[in-house]
Amino acid sequence: MFVAPFFLSLLLAQLVHSDCECGYTVNATLYTDLIETDFLHLANITTDTDWQPQNYTVTPALARGPYGKNASLTNVVANPLKSKYDWAGDGINGGDAGLQVLVRGGIPADGLIPMGELATTRTDMSFGTFRTGMKVTGTRGTCGAFFWYFNDTQEIDMEFLSVEHNATSNPVDLVLQSAESEEAGFNAAQTGTFQVHQLPFDPAGAFHEYRFDWSPESVSFYADGVLLDTMTQAVPTSPGHITLSHWSTGNPDWSAGPPTTDAILTVEYLKGYFNSSDPARQRDWAKRCKDPSAVNARCPIPEVTEAPNGNVSAKTFFLACRRTRR
Repeated sequence: MFVAPFFLSLLLAQLVHSDCECGYTVNATLYTDLIETDFLHLANITTDTDWQPQNYTVTPALARGPYGKNASLTNVVANPLKSKYDWAGDGINGGDAGLQVLVRGGIPADGLIPMGELATTRTDMSFGTFRTGMKVTGTRGTCGAFFWYFNDTQEIDMEFLSVEHNATSNPVDLVLQSAESEEAGFNAAQTGTFQVHQLPFDPAGAFHEYRFDWSPESVSFYADGVLLDTMTQAVPTSPGHITLSHWSTGNPDWSAGPPTTDAILTVEYLKGYFNSSDPARQRDWAKRCKDPSAVNARCPIPEVTEAPNGNVSAKTFFLACRRTRR
């Protein structure tokens, strides 16, 4: 991540004297709560209370494919950097460091494709800005997804279909699932809240930051800080949670697959700054935020302007490092 030296120095000086007690800002928008996870240095995902790796099965019929899904903890693998002082390089298990979310290769004997998924334990996430540093798989036949979820008709998705990526085309699917998409058999492509956006880079070639900002009026999608699209229809209204998922059902119209070999999606970090729907957390915020206008009471969220790769740009800033996590 590139942050102007003056801005970074000013930000650090502010945080030394501040607990960000009133929250975090993007321009004039204030968010009261945060979740930040550094997967580059996380040794065991099961010890992180912010996250819950998922264990479930879905039949082929419900998965809308020739195969079903089998999500399990064994397909969510921590692969931290060999050195805690580095921010890029190989992990202790080899390959890209970070949290590995896998889809297993081959034809499953039981008809369920093994996959990986993890979700935040907090389900009170309302309007906010959510970002992840991620490198998708280059193995054909999977869907990598970064999304917010309340239910099947209130969902914000950024999805990557590896079968569609090649030397001349690297699309990302931007989706708001809605009541209209439910009526269309959850084919959001038939609605006004589905956009395919061509990325100017290969998402399997390096890490990039993907982001969506959700307000009462709209959802805006970004890649490496560049606005991709803004949607104003079917904007979710309920609180929910963040999920990172990597799956395949063999559906030729979507994920394709299954992959012939194990496919790995790798996550460097997840950052979410949001407002909580939980009355108890709202009361906690009101108690700690004595004066929202006080100097340093609100901390600006640093913007990403380049892909998070290498020891310089991958050394992202975590606001929680300067305060007690709420």
